[in-house]
Amino acid sequence: MRVKRYVVDTMPDALQQIRGELGSDAVILSTKDIRTGGFLGLFGKKRIEVVAATDTQEGAPVAAPRHQPAASPLIVQPPPSVPKQSAARAYGGHAASAKSPDPLAMPHVPDVLAERETAAASASLPVAIPAAIRTAARPPEPPLATSQALRPAATGGQGQDADLAHEIRQMKEMMKSLAARAPVHQERHPLIQKWAERLSAQDLSAAVMEDIVGSLEMRAAGEPAFLTEENVKEHIRSVLRGIIGGRGGTPITPDAKVINFVGPTGVGKTTTIAKLAADQVLRSHRKTGFITSDTYRIAAVEQLKTYATILNVPMEVVFSPADLKKAFDRLSTCELLFMDTAGRNYRNELYVSELHSLLDAHGGSETILVLSLTNKYSDMKVIAEQFVNYGVEKVLFTKWDETGSYGAIINLLYDYSLRLSYVTNGQNVPEDISLLTEELLIAWIMGEQTG
Repeated sequence: MRVKRYVVDTMPDALQQIRGELGSDAVILSTKDIRTGGFLGLFGKKRIEVVAATDTQEGAPVAAPRHQPAASPLIVQPPPSVPKQSAARAYGGHAASAKSPDPLAMPHVPDVLAERETAAASASLPVAIPAAIRTAARPPEPPLATSQALRPAATGGQGQDADLAHEIRQMKEMMKSLAARAPVHQERHPLIQKWAERLSAQDLSAAVMEDIVGSLEMRAAGEPAFLTEENVKEHIRSVLRGIIGGRGGTPITPDAKVINFVGPTGVGKTTTIAKLAADQVLRSHRKTGFITSDTYRIAAVEQLKTYATILNVPMEVVFSPADLKKAFDRLSTCELLFMDTAGRNYRNELYVSELHSLLDAHGGSETILVLSLTNKYSDMKVIAEQFVNYGVEKVLFTKWDETGSYGAIINLLYDYSLRLSYVTNGQNVPEDISLLTEELLIAWIMGEQTG
């Protein structure tokens, strides 16, 4: 093994010298930045020190053809002795000989790991192995520091080998466990795959998809003739009906006196109140009144007051539960009251509890949670969780016309015991609102109705 040290300006210069002197099989053991010249360590020039090594002995051909393996047998020889002056001569010390052809040449370093590998190979293989094959099979030589760190481990005895074997066995057991937990992918029937992709595009949750697709695959496994377009569609409808559970199309309770509308900002609570109130005034001829506590949003009171003027219904503005009681007294002649609340960040339970204390000031009321279908289901779920804890049972969805994905409704019914009330699909008052029935929802999820 030959080891040489080079001090160069750039790495390309080092590579060119290494290839020229040690051959293309040489490996770089280490590189580091050094400074040369200057005065007392100052103003030195920044250069690079590169240490490289090769398996070929000095005087051997630099670039032996790889396709012509040498015929020398595998012979284990003791490493040559290293003169004491070698280190000093290699680094340009005072002990360097004037006759040395290369003052930067480093001494020969015995390859301890290679010796052990060579001895083991010679003990197990009685036949001679060509030198070229031995060189190709040997892993790359580690850096000098690495070789020194590995020497204690190489001579540590059987205890360390046993520890290593134990760790390998543990890793194998862990891999087997992970492989056993991994789901086995099975090719789906094309018809089931088609509907799985169509339903997935509706943003149905993983739990809902598992119920639908899993039941389809179980049915198909026991009854192969079941897999027809009509049978699959009817099966999906049946699963969706089971999730909805008869909770679709729940109108305003006839004996309710106060209808509270709650929900986050920007979902359209005020416009929805105007639509429902117009329907009660113009079609049911019920005496209706408005109450608003939305004093946070700019012009919110003016917006509801405009609707009240158009419909010719009274309106009261409240700021606290005490004001709410007075408003109820002034609107006591009304058969039905619609109460608009301020849109807040109802992901915060504090706001929900404050609102609940306001709504709880009058009996004979029901509360409807208003959500927008353009919101993410993860946000809907957090808000619904807050209000369900306070007894809210009905949900109304807005902006049906602004999205093509309706799976969030199914997800909400799957996770909570809410009832569907109304759905809005535009800004026209009072036309763009209707009951959200079970069959209407299923038709939209299945893609059987698009308008």
